Amino acid sequence: MFSKEESKKIRQEFWIRFGKQYPRKWLLYNTKIKDVSLKFTFTTKKAQVSMDIEPYDEVIRAYYYDKLLSLKNSIKTEYLEHIIFDDQYLLDNGKVISRIYVEEQNVSVHNKDTWDKTMHFLNDRMSKLEAFFVEYKDFISQ
Repeated sequence: MFSKEESKKIRQEFWIRFGKQYPRKWLLYNTKIKDVSLKFTFTTKKAQVSMDIEPYDEVIRAYYYDKLLSLKNSIKTEYLEHIIFDDQYLLDNGKVISRIYVEEQNVSVHNKDTWDKTMHFLNDRMSKLEAFFVEYKDFISQ
């Protein structure tokens, strides 16, 4: 087990190394659509690349999620075959959001032997998710 401080340092080391290995500017929170963001997640159990819908208003969340759901066939056939759609994704803090995501299991931020595999996964999948988002941004934001 690692202390909180040790875990924090390991996480920082991973993200610094990732940034150096794949130096580019990601969209992430800069989608220009309020309440919609692209995210990287890497924990002690899995890695994820996701598009999160996090408004306070449930109607807005459902609206954006339905837009993404209508594009499900396109994203699966053209970008990310194994993407998961979850309109009630529970975050660790107890908040419920809508999320579409791909994930890699059996990797850990604490296990440096899984870092190269995870970095490749994160870079490849986020590149595809960004390409999808850029292609359909106008439709999603309408």
